[in-house]
Amino acid sequence: MPRKRKGELPSGNIRKKIYDHSELCFDEHGNPVIDPKTGRQKKIKKYISVTGETVAEANQLKAQVMANKQLMKRPLNLTLYEAIDKYIQSSDAVLSPATIRGYRTIQRNAFKSIMYCKLSQLSTELLRDAVNTESKRTTGKKNPRQIKAKTVINEYGLITAVINTYAPALDCTVKLPQIEHNQHEISTPDVIYQIVKDTPIELPALLAMWLSLTESEILGLTKSKSISSDGCYITIKEVIVKDEHNNAVVKNKGKQPTRDRTLRLPEYLKQLIDKIETDQLVTLSGTALSKRFNRLITKAGIPHMTFHDLRHVNASVMAVLRIPDKYAQERGGWKTDHIMKSTYMQTFSSERAAIDNQIDQYMQDTLFKNASEQKKEQKYHHWLELFDLKDTKTNQKHFLKFCEDNHINL
Repeated sequence: MPRKRKGELPSGNIRKKIYDHSELCFDEHGNPVIDPKTGRQKKIKKYISVTGETVAEANQLKAQVMANKQLMKRPLNLTLYEAIDKYIQSSDAVLSPATIRGYRTIQRNAFKSIMYCKLSQLSTELLRDAVNTESKRTTGKKNPRQIKAKTVINEYGLITAVINTYAPALDCTVKLPQIEHNQHEISTPDVIYQIVKDTPIELPALLAMWLSLTESEILGLTKSKSISSDGCYITIKEVIVKDEHNNAVVKNKGKQPTRDRTLRLPEYLKQLIDKIETDQLVTLSGTALSKRFNRLITKAGIPHMTFHDLRHVNASVMAVLRIPDKYAQERGGWKTDHIMKSTYMQTFSSERAAIDNQIDQYMQDTLFKNASEQKKEQKYHHWLELFDLKDTKTNQKHFLKFCEDNHINL
């Protein structure tokens, strides 16, 4: 009986297998299968199978498949600029207009040393030099500033995505600049309120600082869609972002599913909204809103902060009040495993209502404290400094007696 040849099938044909790729292994419940020897998730190798009547024919088919695989790995005859074009066009139906606008900005301004290089000319060393050069780039004509490390990292994220798509054989692993976590000074809610009070941007500023709404969320608010019938709740139904041509685009969903949230409206914000005559709560553009806020901050002479920093003010308030992370993330719309439920009664549990009461009370006390009470506190603190005393209940009584004896109006 003749000896069976390697790869021979019952039919007598010869089968050859070519490794294609590996896939992660999961059990029937969808949980990763861990290799006890390595402690890592197991992988299953996937092969391409070819069959020939003879060994020579099977080997020839195998060689053709391997040649095609190598061809697929070769970079297309495109420049990096053209490859970004192709990358955007392949996904423009699923990418956000704001994301595409960001990609176009990178395409125009970033990594100019390699942007018009052919993909076939790129190398790991060239990419490393390009990252180093980009890290030194400055922006701004009047006051040039070096771009931030985070900007370089985000830009390179697009570059690697494009290269991995159209030149997958190229190793894009290079050292990126380290992000510096420099926290600048942010003013307190009462200071910010006094700056924006009775200005055209009072409502948007308080929506950001009090309810932690983003600029795009604020611009998308309307009375007809965002405000509940009883006027007590506000829901993020739409957001307004800019596309690659700098035109405003209305989207019916936020950046993350958790951004589509509902918040209780404090009484003061309800009063401001009632004064708005248009359906759209804020008719200013995002650029106009940011510029007006920046001018008010500069005029007030307080440390520089952006409109987006108002969300950080809100986060700081929740930290001061020791709001549990679950509710802080829920109110701010930060990404978590928890997705808010759809109806008000389901969303606002007794615990959540208590949290809202706590934050609203803090804001009410901070922003709208009676002026005479503020003067009284100032006089009390001056009195303590004058007599080198500490703030105690006994001294508070002594202060009131002092004012009464000396006919000082409080």
